[in-house]
Amino acid sequence: MTGTTRLLVVDDEPSLQDIVATSMRFLGYQVSTASTGREAVKAAIADHPDLLILDVMLPDFDGIEVMKRIRDAGLDSGVVFLSARDTPADKIAGLTAGGDDYVTKPFGLEELAARVSAVLRRVRPESGSGSVIRVSDLELDEETYEVRRAGQLIELAPTEYKLLRHLMVNANVVLSRAQLLDAVWGTDFYGDDSVVATYISYLRRKIDAGSAEPLLYTHRGFGYVLRGIRQ
Repeated sequence: MTGTTRLLVVDDEPSLQDIVATSMRFLGYQVSTASTGREAVKAAIADHPDLLILDVMLPDFDGIEVMKRIRDAGLDSGVVFLSARDTPADKIAGLTAGGDDYVTKPFGLEELAARVSAVLRRVRPESGSGSVIRVSDLELDEETYEVRRAGQLIELAPTEYKLLRHLMVNANVVLSRAQLLDAVWGTDFYGDDSVVATYISYLRRKIDAGSAEPLLYTHRGFGYVLRGIRQ
């Protein structure tokens, strides 16, 4: 995946930006850098990086706002947040904004490299055979990565898409947090399984919003299930 994979490293601390960028280049990635939120948004829209390593605290506006602006611009780049803030609330805010992982400072370069690799594997899944998965009125196109419910397009971040696909492939089967964490985030994910609940909640708001019949259910103590008629 390296070689043609483009990363954008965003940090206003010159020494840290240089260390991270240099280590990613050493691993074979194409790397560009930015020091402010505005520079990051401009560079992301211009270059369409595969992944951003994005500091939360920036001198103009924060990484969450950068995330919002690039998503509004239609970019589905993976995002690994960097932050000295390590409370659960901070991590949830970063993930629900559309981020794919959250690394707290200080961190080791090997750990960061492993997380970047894991995120790239799940946000750039291999294209399927062009088939469409259907559960009731929910459709997922494996070639275009488009998701629709009752014909209405639903915008999903890459990790949300992969989570939904796994739930649809296993429609009517209750899946535990551990099973979803392994299938979607991978065995080398360094976070805890609370990220599953966060993404289920975020996905439910998009899939079931405004619908008279919900599809995504929680079975307390067991896990989650997408219920519907598999077509």
